[in-house]
Amino acid sequence: MRTPLRPLTRRGLLTGTLGSAALLATGGSLTGCGTKAATQTEAGCTSDDVSATEKTLAFSNWPQYMDVDDKDAAKRPSLDAFVAASGIKVTYTEDINDNNEFFGKVQNQLAGCQSTGRDIIVLTDWMAARMIRLGWIQKLDPAKLPNVAANLLPSLRGRSFDQENRVAIPWQSGLAGLAYNGSVTGEIRTVDELLTRSDLKGKVTALSEMRDTMGLLLQSNGHDPSNFTAAEFDDALAKLRKAVESKHIRRFTGNDYAPDLAKGDIAACVGWSGDVIQLAGDNPKIKFVAPDSGVMLFSDNMLVPNKATHRGNAEALIDYYYQPAVAAKLAAYVNYICPVKGAQAEMEKIDPELAANPLIFPDDALLAKSKVFMALDEKQEKEYESKFQQVIGA
Repeated sequence: MRTPLRPLTRRGLLTGTLGSAALLATGGSLTGCGTKAATQTEAGCTSDDVSATEKTLAFSNWPQYMDVDDKDAAKRPSLDAFVAASGIKVTYTEDINDNNEFFGKVQNQLAGCQSTGRDIIVLTDWMAARMIRLGWIQKLDPAKLPNVAANLLPSLRGRSFDQENRVAIPWQSGLAGLAYNGSVTGEIRTVDELLTRSDLKGKVTALSEMRDTMGLLLQSNGHDPSNFTAAEFDDALAKLRKAVESKHIRRFTGNDYAPDLAKGDIAACVGWSGDVIQLAGDNPKIKFVAPDSGVMLFSDNMLVPNKATHRGNAEALIDYYYQPAVAAKLAAYVNYICPVKGAQAEMEKIDPELAANPLIFPDDALLAKSKVFMALDEKQEKEYESKFQQVIGA
Protein backbone atom coordinates (compact mmCIF):
# COMPACT_ATOMS: atom_id res chain seq x y z
CA MET A 1 0.00 0.00 0.00
CA ARG A 2 1.18 3.49 -0.83
CA THR A 3 0.12 6.52 1.17
CA PRO A 4 1.80 9.62 -0.34
CA LEU A 5 -0.24 11.79 -2.69
CA ARG A 6 0.57 10.68 -6.20
CA PRO A 7 1.44 13.42 -8.72
CA LEU A 8 -1.56 12.52 -10.87
CA THR A 9 -4.22 10.33 -9.32
CA ARG A 10 -6.20 7.72 -11.18
CA ARG A 11 -9.37 9.83 -11.15
CA GLY A 12 -7.45 12.90 -12.27
CA LEU A 13 -6.44 11.02 -15.39
CA LEU A 14 -10.11 10.57 -16.21
CA THR A 15 -10.50 14.24 -16.97
CA GLY A 16 -7.37 14.89 -18.96
CA THR A 17 -7.20 17.53 -21.63
CA LEU A 18 -8.73 15.17 -24.14
CA GLY A 19 -11.99 14.91 -22.14
CA SER A 20 -14.95 17.16 -22.87
CA ALA A 21 -12.86 19.39 -25.10
CA ALA A 22 -12.38 16.52 -27.53
CA LEU A 23 -16.09 15.90 -27.62
CA LEU A 24 -16.85 19.53 -28.40
CA ALA A 25 -14.08 19.80 -30.97
CA THR A 26 -15.84 17.15 -33.03
CA GLY A 27 -19.23 18.78 -32.64
CA GLY A 28 -20.26 16.09 -30.19
CA SER A 29 -19.85 13.26 -32.63
CA LEU A 30 -18.44 9.98 -31.49
CA THR A 31 -15.31 9.92 -33.63
CA GLY A 32 -12.31 12.15 -33.95
CA CYS A 33 -12.99 12.85 -37.62
CA GLY A 34 -16.48 14.17 -36.93
CA THR A 35 -18.40 11.30 -38.53
CA LYS A 36 -20.72 8.95 -36.73
CA ALA A 37 -19.19 5.74 -35.42
CA ALA A 38 -20.57 2.55 -36.93
CA THR A 39 -22.99 0.70 -34.70
CA GLN A 40 -22.69 -3.08 -34.49
CA THR A 41 -25.18 -5.74 -33.45
CA GLU A 42 -24.65 -9.00 -31.60
CA ALA A 43 -25.87 -10.95 -34.63
CA GLY A 44 -23.90 -8.91 -37.13
CA CYS A 45 -20.53 -8.93 -35.31
CA THR A 46 -19.94 -12.34 -33.77
CA SER A 47 -16.86 -13.25 -31.76
CA ASP A 48 -15.22 -16.67 -31.46
CA ASP A 49 -13.93 -17.81 -28.07
CA VAL A 50 -10.80 -19.97 -28.16
CA SER A 51 -10.18 -19.87 -24.40
CA ALA A 52 -10.41 -23.65 -24.17
CA THR A 53 -7.28 -24.07 -26.29
CA GLU A 54 -5.45 -20.74 -25.77
CA LYS A 55 -4.63 -19.97 -22.16
CA THR A 56 -3.80 -16.32 -22.77
CA LEU A 57 -5.41 -12.97 -21.96
CA ALA A 58 -4.65 -9.37 -23.00
CA PHE A 59 -5.70 -6.93 -20.25
CA SER A 60 -5.58 -3.13 -20.80
CA ASN A 61 -5.92 -0.91 -17.74
CA TRP A 62 -5.07 2.54 -16.37
CA PRO A 63 -1.73 3.35 -14.68
CA GLN A 64 -1.46 2.78 -10.92
CA TYR A 65 -4.59 0.63 -10.89
CA MET A 66 -3.11 -2.74 -9.96
CA ASP A 67 -1.34 -3.82 -6.78
CA VAL A 68 2.46 -3.90 -7.11
CA ASP A 69 5.01 -5.53 -4.85
CA ASP A 70 6.72 -2.87 -2.70
CA LYS A 71 10.11 -4.49 -3.19
CA ASP A 72 9.80 -5.43 -6.87
CA ALA A 73 7.75 -3.22 -9.18
CA ALA A 74 7.71 -5.96 -11.82
CA LYS A 75 5.56 -8.14 -9.57
CA ARG A 76 1.79 -7.73 -9.30
CA PRO A 77 0.83 -10.04 -6.44
CA SER A 78 -2.89 -10.50 -7.09
CA LEU A 79 -2.45 -10.88 -10.84
CA ASP A 80 0.53 -13.20 -10.45
CA ALA A 81 -1.56 -15.40 -8.16
CA PHE A 82 -4.31 -15.61 -10.80
CA VAL A 83 -1.79 -16.67 -13.43
CA ALA A 84 -0.37 -19.34 -11.12
CA ALA A 85 -3.79 -20.71 -10.16
CA SER A 86 -5.43 -20.63 -13.60
CA GLY A 87 -2.55 -21.31 -15.95
CA ILE A 88 -3.73 -18.35 -18.03
CA LYS A 89 -0.86 -16.12 -19.16
CA VAL A 90 -1.88 -12.47 -18.83
CA THR A 91 -0.35 -9.68 -20.88
CA TYR A 92 -1.06 -6.66 -18.66
CA THR A 93 -0.68 -3.23 -20.29
CA GLU A 94 -1.20 0.21 -18.73
CA ASP A 95 -2.23 1.89 -21.97
CA ILE A 96 -5.45 3.69 -21.00
CA ASN A 97 -4.75 7.28 -19.96
CA ASP A 98 -7.95 9.04 -20.98
CA ASN A 99 -11.37 7.71 -22.00
CA ASN A 100 -11.67 9.74 -25.18
CA GLU A 101 -8.06 9.14 -26.15
CA PHE A 102 -8.51 5.38 -25.81
CA PHE A 103 -11.77 5.58 -27.76
CA GLY A 104 -9.80 7.16 -30.58
CA LYS A 105 -7.28 4.29 -30.49
CA VAL A 106 -9.85 1.53 -30.94
CA GLN A 107 -12.81 3.12 -32.70
CA ASN A 108 -11.83 2.16 -36.24
CA GLN A 109 -11.39 -1.50 -35.33
CA LEU A 110 -14.56 -1.75 -33.27
CA ALA A 111 -16.63 0.21 -35.79
CA GLY A 112 -15.42 -2.23 -38.45
CA CYS A 113 -16.02 -5.36 -36.34
CA GLN A 114 -12.29 -5.99 -36.07
CA SER A 115 -10.11 -7.11 -33.16
CA THR A 116 -8.42 -4.53 -30.95
CA GLY A 117 -5.92 -7.12 -29.73
CA ARG A 118 -7.36 -6.75 -26.22
CA ASP A 119 -9.58 -9.13 -24.23
CA ILE A 120 -10.37 -6.81 -21.30
CA ILE A 121 -10.49 -3.02 -21.30
CA VAL A 122 -11.32 -0.80 -18.31
CA LEU A 123 -13.41 2.31 -18.97
CA THR A 124 -15.44 4.79 -16.93
CA ASP A 125 -19.23 4.52 -16.72
CA TRP A 126 -20.07 7.07 -19.39
CA MET A 127 -17.60 5.71 -21.92
CA ALA A 128 -18.65 2.16 -21.13
CA ALA A 129 -22.25 3.26 -21.77
CA ARG A 130 -21.23 4.80 -25.10
CA MET A 131 -19.47 1.65 -26.31
CA ILE A 132 -22.36 -0.54 -25.16
CA ARG A 133 -24.77 1.75 -27.01
CA LEU A 134 -22.68 1.32 -30.16
CA GLY A 135 -22.85 -2.47 -29.82
CA TRP A 136 -19.08 -2.84 -29.44
CA ILE A 137 -19.01 -4.92 -26.25
CA GLN A 138 -19.62 -8.65 -25.77
CA LYS A 139 -22.14 -9.96 -23.28
CA LEU A 140 -20.68 -12.12 -20.52
CA ASP A 141 -22.02 -15.46 -19.33
CA PRO A 142 -23.53 -15.05 -15.84
CA ALA A 143 -22.90 -18.75 -15.16
CA LYS A 144 -19.17 -18.04 -15.41
CA LEU A 145 -19.38 -15.17 -12.88
CA PRO A 146 -20.69 -16.69 -9.61
CA ASN A 147 -18.52 -14.43 -7.43
CA VAL A 148 -19.78 -11.35 -9.27
CA ALA A 149 -23.37 -12.51 -8.80
CA ALA A 150 -22.78 -13.08 -5.09
CA ASN A 151 -20.54 -10.15 -4.22
CA LEU A 152 -21.19 -7.14 -6.48
CA LEU A 153 -22.37 -4.27 -4.26
CA PRO A 154 -26.13 -3.66 -4.52
CA SER A 155 -25.51 0.02 -5.38
CA LEU A 156 -23.69 -1.08 -8.56
CA ARG A 157 -26.33 -3.50 -9.80
CA GLY A 158 -28.89 -2.75 -12.50
CA ARG A 159 -27.22 0.42 -13.78
CA SER A 160 -28.99 2.12 -16.66
CA PHE A 161 -26.40 1.03 -19.23
CA ASP A 162 -26.16 -2.56 -17.96
CA GLN A 163 -29.41 -3.58 -16.34
CA GLU A 164 -28.49 -7.29 -16.28
CA ASN A 165 -24.92 -6.85 -14.95
CA ARG A 166 -23.45 -8.85 -17.80
CA VAL A 167 -21.61 -6.29 -19.95
CA ALA A 168 -19.70 -3.91 -17.63
CA ILE A 169 -18.31 -5.25 -14.34
CA PRO A 170 -16.88 -2.61 -11.97
CA TRP A 171 -13.13 -2.77 -11.38
CA GLN A 172 -13.00 0.04 -8.80
CA SER A 173 -15.36 2.84 -7.81
CA GLY A 174 -15.15 6.25 -6.18
CA LEU A 175 -17.22 9.16 -4.94
CA ALA A 176 -17.52 12.78 -5.96
CA GLY A 177 -18.60 15.03 -3.11
CA LEU A 178 -17.36 18.05 -1.16
CA ALA A 179 -14.02 18.54 0.56
CA TYR A 180 -12.65 21.26 2.81
CA ASN A 181 -9.48 22.12 4.69
CA GLY A 182 -10.37 22.58 8.33
CA SER A 183 -7.12 24.48 8.89
CA VAL A 184 -8.51 27.45 6.96
CA THR A 185 -12.30 27.17 7.17
CA GLY A 186 -15.12 25.73 9.22
CA GLU A 187 -17.16 22.66 8.43
CA ILE A 188 -19.13 22.56 5.18
CA ARG A 189 -22.13 20.27 4.88
CA THR A 190 -24.11 21.23 1.75
CA VAL A 191 -23.61 22.18 -1.88
CA ASP A 192 -25.54 25.40 -1.33
CA GLU A 193 -23.19 26.30 1.53
CA LEU A 194 -20.19 25.67 -0.71
CA LEU A 195 -21.60 27.93 -3.42
CA THR A 196 -22.98 30.79 -1.31
CA ARG A 197 -21.23 31.14 2.05
CA SER A 198 -19.64 34.59 2.11
CA ASP A 199 -16.37 33.57 3.79
CA LEU A 200 -15.72 31.08 0.96
CA LYS A 201 -16.04 33.55 -1.90
CA GLY A 202 -13.13 33.14 -4.29
CA LYS A 203 -11.76 30.20 -2.29
CA VAL A 204 -13.78 27.43 -3.95
CA THR A 205 -13.10 25.18 -6.94
CA ALA A 206 -15.40 22.75 -8.74
CA LEU A 207 -14.64 19.90 -11.10
CA SER A 208 -14.44 20.25 -14.86
CA GLU A 209 -15.96 16.75 -15.10
CA MET A 210 -19.55 17.61 -16.00
CA ARG A 211 -21.10 14.47 -14.60
CA ASP A 212 -19.64 14.95 -11.13
CA THR A 213 -20.24 18.68 -10.67
CA MET A 214 -23.68 18.70 -12.29
CA GLY A 215 -24.67 15.47 -10.57
CA LEU A 216 -24.10 17.07 -7.17
CA LEU A 217 -25.98 20.21 -8.20
CA LEU A 218 -28.93 18.18 -9.47
CA GLN A 219 -29.05 16.38 -6.13
CA SER A 220 -28.87 19.66 -4.24
CA ASN A 221 -32.02 20.75 -6.10
CA GLY A 222 -33.80 17.56 -5.13
CA HIS A 223 -33.44 15.93 -8.55
CA ASP A 224 -32.12 12.49 -9.40
CA PRO A 225 -28.92 12.61 -11.50
CA SER A 226 -29.58 9.06 -12.68
CA ASN A 227 -32.92 10.11 -14.18
CA PHE A 228 -33.43 13.81 -14.90
CA THR A 229 -35.04 16.08 -17.48
CA ALA A 230 -33.48 18.83 -19.59
CA ALA A 231 -35.37 21.40 -17.50
CA GLU A 232 -33.91 19.97 -14.27
CA PHE A 233 -30.43 20.09 -15.76
CA ASP A 234 -30.96 23.73 -16.71
CA ASP A 235 -32.15 24.57 -13.18
CA ALA A 236 -28.98 23.10 -11.70
CA LEU A 237 -26.86 24.85 -14.30
CA ALA A 238 -28.44 28.19 -13.37
CA LYS A 239 -27.25 27.68 -9.79
CA LEU A 240 -23.74 27.00 -11.04
CA ARG A 241 -23.80 29.99 -13.39
CA LYS A 242 -24.71 32.29 -10.49
CA ALA A 243 -21.71 31.07 -8.48
CA VAL A 244 -19.43 31.58 -11.50
CA GLU A 245 -20.69 35.05 -12.35
CA SER A 246 -20.41 36.21 -8.73
CA LYS A 247 -16.74 35.04 -8.68
CA HIS A 248 -17.59 32.69 -5.83
CA ILE A 249 -15.97 29.80 -7.71
CA ARG A 250 -12.31 30.53 -8.41
CA ARG A 251 -11.88 27.98 -11.19
CA PHE A 252 -12.77 24.53 -12.50
CA THR A 253 -10.19 21.80 -12.17
CA GLY A 254 -9.18 18.26 -12.83
CA ASN A 255 -7.43 16.72 -9.85
CA ASP A 256 -5.06 19.70 -9.67
CA TYR A 257 -7.26 21.11 -6.89
CA ALA A 258 -5.56 18.66 -4.51
CA PRO A 259 -2.29 20.54 -3.84
CA ASP A 260 -4.20 23.84 -3.52
CA LEU A 261 -6.52 22.28 -0.94
CA ALA A 262 -3.56 20.79 0.91
CA LYS A 263 -1.80 24.17 1.11
CA GLY A 264 -4.97 26.04 2.05
CA ASP A 265 -4.85 28.12 -1.14
CA ILE A 266 -8.44 27.07 -1.57
CA ALA A 267 -10.70 26.41 1.40
CA ALA A 268 -13.18 23.99 -0.12
CA CYS A 269 -14.10 22.27 -3.36
CA VAL A 270 -15.99 19.64 -5.24
CA GLY A 271 -13.56 16.74 -5.12
CA TRP A 272 -12.95 13.00 -5.35
CA SER A 273 -12.73 10.55 -2.50
CA GLY A 274 -9.46 8.97 -3.65
CA ASP A 275 -7.66 12.32 -3.52
CA VAL A 276 -8.99 13.13 -0.08
CA ILE A 277 -7.83 9.82 1.41
CA GLN A 278 -4.30 10.70 0.37
CA LEU A 279 -4.46 14.33 1.50
CA ALA A 280 -5.94 13.41 4.88
CA GLY A 281 -3.00 11.11 5.49
CA ASP A 282 -0.83 14.23 5.80
CA ASN A 283 -3.43 16.56 7.28
CA PRO A 284 -6.39 15.01 9.16
CA LYS A 285 -8.16 18.38 9.04
CA ILE A 286 -8.83 17.84 5.35
CA LYS A 287 -12.25 16.21 5.20
CA PHE A 288 -14.44 14.62 2.56
CA VAL A 289 -18.13 15.45 2.96
CA ALA A 290 -21.07 13.49 1.59
CA PRO A 291 -23.88 16.06 1.52
CA ASP A 292 -27.26 14.89 2.77
CA SER A 293 -28.60 15.57 -0.72
CA GLY A 294 -26.30 12.88 -2.08
CA VAL A 295 -22.97 12.05 -3.69
CA MET A 296 -21.96 10.85 -7.14
CA LEU A 297 -20.71 7.30 -7.55
CA PHE A 298 -18.49 6.49 -10.50
CA SER A 299 -16.96 3.22 -11.58
CA ASP A 300 -14.32 2.04 -13.99
CA ASN A 301 -15.60 -1.11 -15.62
CA MET A 302 -14.13 -4.27 -17.08
CA LEU A 303 -15.42 -4.81 -20.62
CA VAL A 304 -14.77 -7.50 -23.24
CA PRO A 305 -14.71 -5.83 -26.68
CA ASN A 306 -16.10 -7.42 -29.83
CA LYS A 307 -13.76 -9.86 -31.61
CA ALA A 308 -11.80 -10.51 -28.40
CA THR A 309 -11.14 -14.23 -28.68
CA HIS A 310 -10.59 -15.10 -25.01
CA ARG A 311 -13.89 -14.20 -23.41
CA GLY A 312 -13.84 -17.29 -21.20
CA ASN A 313 -10.39 -16.41 -19.88
CA ALA A 314 -11.59 -12.86 -19.27
CA GLU A 315 -14.60 -14.13 -17.33
CA ALA A 316 -12.25 -16.24 -15.18
CA LEU A 317 -10.15 -13.18 -14.30
CA ILE A 318 -13.16 -10.96 -13.68
CA ASP A 319 -14.69 -13.51 -11.34
CA TYR A 320 -11.34 -14.04 -9.58
CA TYR A 321 -11.21 -10.37 -8.60
CA TYR A 322 -14.66 -10.71 -7.01
CA GLN A 323 -13.28 -13.03 -4.35
CA PRO A 324 -13.30 -10.85 -1.20
CA ALA A 325 -9.73 -11.71 -0.19
CA VAL A 326 -8.39 -10.82 -3.64
CA ALA A 327 -10.46 -7.64 -3.81
CA ALA A 328 -9.09 -6.54 -0.43
CA LYS A 329 -5.49 -6.93 -1.61
CA LEU A 330 -6.22 -4.75 -4.61
CA ALA A 331 -8.11 -2.11 -2.61
CA ALA A 332 -5.30 -1.89 -0.07
CA TYR A 333 -3.06 -0.69 -2.85
CA VAL A 334 -5.26 1.55 -5.02
CA ASN A 335 -7.35 3.14 -2.19
CA TYR A 336 -10.57 3.51 -4.18
CA ILE A 337 -13.99 2.13 -3.30
CA CYS A 338 -13.97 -1.64 -3.41
CA PRO A 339 -17.05 -2.91 -5.33
CA VAL A 340 -16.94 -6.34 -3.65
CA LYS A 341 -19.05 -7.35 -0.67
CA GLY A 342 -17.03 -9.18 1.98
CA ALA A 343 -13.76 -7.46 1.13
CA GLN A 344 -13.94 -5.23 4.19
CA ALA A 345 -13.67 -8.19 6.55
CA GLU A 346 -10.67 -9.41 4.56
CA MET A 347 -9.12 -5.94 4.72
CA GLU A 348 -9.16 -6.18 8.53
CA LYS A 349 -6.41 -8.79 8.18
CA ILE A 350 -4.33 -6.53 5.90
CA ASP A 351 -4.83 -3.01 7.27
CA PRO A 352 -7.50 -2.35 9.93
CA GLU A 353 -7.23 1.41 9.38
CA LEU A 354 -8.14 1.08 5.72
CA ALA A 355 -10.91 -1.35 6.61
CA ALA A 356 -12.48 1.39 8.73
CA ASN A 357 -12.16 4.06 6.04
CA PRO A 358 -15.65 4.92 4.72
CA LEU A 359 -14.15 6.24 1.48
CA ILE A 360 -12.95 2.71 0.65
CA PHE A 361 -15.78 0.79 2.29
CA PRO A 362 -18.82 3.10 2.42
CA ASP A 363 -21.57 2.12 4.82
CA ASP A 364 -25.10 1.38 3.67
CA ALA A 365 -26.30 4.89 4.50
CA LEU A 366 -23.65 6.48 2.28
CA LEU A 367 -24.25 4.04 -0.56
CA ALA A 368 -27.98 4.65 -0.33
CA LYS A 369 -27.51 8.32 -1.19
CA SER A 370 -25.00 7.72 -3.98
CA LYS A 371 -26.06 7.94 -7.60
CA VAL A 372 -24.56 7.07 -10.97
CA PHE A 373 -25.03 9.77 -13.61
CA MET A 374 -27.68 8.99 -16.20
CA ALA A 375 -26.44 7.33 -19.41
CA LEU A 376 -26.66 9.91 -22.20
CA ASP A 377 -27.33 9.38 -25.87
CA GLU A 378 -25.21 11.21 -28.41
CA LYS A 379 -27.59 14.17 -28.72
CA GLN A 380 -27.84 14.61 -24.95
CA GLU A 381 -24.09 14.29 -24.49
CA LYS A 382 -23.44 17.07 -26.99
CA GLU A 383 -26.16 19.32 -25.57
CA TYR A 384 -25.27 18.97 -21.90
CA GLU A 385 -21.50 19.17 -22.37
CA SER A 386 -21.88 22.27 -24.52
CA LYS A 387 -24.06 24.05 -21.96
CA PHE A 388 -21.74 23.11 -19.13
CA GLN A 389 -18.60 24.24 -20.98
CA GLN A 390 -20.21 27.59 -21.76
CA VAL A 391 -20.82 28.21 -18.06
CA ILE A 392 -17.42 27.12 -16.81
CA GLY A 393 -15.61 29.05 -19.55
CA ALA A 394 -13.59 26.15 -20.91
